[in-house]
Amino acid sequence: MSRIGKNPVAVPAGVQVTLGENNTVTVKGPKGTLTQSFHPAIKIELNGDRINVTRPNDEKENRALHGLTRTLINNMVVGVTEGYKKELHIEGVGYRAQKQGKQLVLNLGYSHQVIFEENSDISIEVPAPNRIVVSGPDKQKVGQMAAEIRMKRPPEPYKGKGIRYVGEVVRRKEGKTGAKK
Repeated sequence: MSRIGKNPVAVPAGVQVTLGENNTVTVKGPKGTLTQSFHPAIKIELNGDRINVTRPNDEKENRALHGLTRTLINNMVVGVTEGYKKELHIEGVGYRAQKQGKQLVLNLGYSHQVIFEENSDISIEVPAPNRIVVSGPDKQKVGQMAAEIRMKRPPEPYKGKGIRYVGEVVRRKEGKTGAKK
């Protein structure tokens, strides 16, 4: 039995879970509403304030989907109650971020500014010119938006300039040693 999949998902007060046809799960909470469809082989049951996920047999595909389905449902419940956030740090001379309305404007040493649009379910905050906070209820969308922002100028190994996640360690390289005599 999957160690992750066999654990029930606790549904806190204030969160409404609806099981629809075709294994569709809808979770409503204070931070928003998330809907996702799951593989039809996996059985999802709502028992009071707990969600149980079971699999029909021990085939390899069903074992993999068992833990995945339970984790995705748990991420939905956590997302609508607490939400997710990713913090990014910008390092480099002249590199900075600013918020203009619903746009994130980045100056990253290019000849042009890089602009990201904030959408309805993802919010972007800039508490400092070298700090970006991406937050929202959907863990996948938050991570994807943070990865897209980081991709515009990933940290380089010689001077460490670029956009990195807070807590990310960038392996530094030694530069050239100079002319030999």
